Amino acid sequence: MELKLLEQDGVMILLVEGRVDTITATELEKKMSQLWSINSVQLVLDCAGMEYLCSSGLRVILTAHKQVTANEGRFVLRNITPEVRSVLDMTGISRIISIE
Repeated sequence: MELKLLEQDGVMILLVEGRVDTITATELEKKMSQLWSINSVQLVLDCAGMEYLCSSGLRVILTAHKQVTANEGRFVLRNITPEVRSVLDMTGISRIISIE
């Protein structure tokens, strides 16, 4: 998995490439935790290059959503692949988190 952080018009965009599995989910959590504690952060997780999402990755996404909204920010998933979308729909997360 590769992560790339961009800032665009005050919005933090984290691009995810590859597989988010039990090993790489820890790396994703570490990177996102640096961002989710910022008050009123606008955080976008761009999943266009995400090939796979495991339960550990789902936990990281839910934690990020909870932390960002608790700090009066906004958390969005963007460019979801069909494979990842099916996981989000099956678990009900797509009804909780904003998806663009």
